[in-house]
Amino acid sequence: MKYSKYFFLTLGVIIIDQVVKLMVHNNMVFGPSGELNVFGDWFKLHYILNEGMAFGIEFGSEYGKLGLSLFRIVAMGVIAFYLYKMAKKGLHSGLLWSVALILGGAIGNVIDSTFYGVYLNNASPDAITPWFHGKVIDMFYLDIWEGYVADWIPFWGGKKMALWPIFNIADASIFIGVAIILTFQKRFFRKTEEEQELSQTSEAEVNS
Repeated sequence: MKYSKYFFLTLGVIIIDQVVKLMVHNNMVFGPSGELNVFGDWFKLHYILNEGMAFGIEFGSEYGKLGLSLFRIVAMGVIAFYLYKMAKKGLHSGLLWSVALILGGAIGNVIDSTFYGVYLNNASPDAITPWFHGKVIDMFYLDIWEGYVADWIPFWGGKKMALWPIFNIADASIFIGVAIILTFQKRFFRKTEEEQELSQTSEAEVNS
């Protein structure tokens, strides 16, 4: 139970993420016509699918997404292993909870990529196999801003741009986990540094 509580959080994120995604899939109309306002015009529910790659990047090879999906599965195993090792070492609980959030979010999106092409039939028609080629379901739409960037701003000046992220529970979980680690990193890793100093001091005393 000492270590499993962190994995229970991971499991909770996965379950909530998948329940919400399947509810959206089964009850909402795909695309703009099914959009629902939640809070005014800035927070909406909007059912879309994406390839599950950061910033919409796609690989030219027909095996690109398959390789990416398999890599992510291996990466999740590595994260889970290190979460267990970090918990066993007694690292700061805030760090462990944050990594558990990241792991849950990562697994949630990989489930879509791995299985939804088969069970929801949402893989691209040209995919070599529906396995590992499913699309990720997104639904939370923050319609923050759309307009022209001031001319004096380098690179983007004078261009029309939009700030309207669409994401899911898994994405939010990853974002929150990373944000917490970045915000409290000094506090999280101070304990580790102090333990190393004590360990080195103890070794020096034994060897003297």
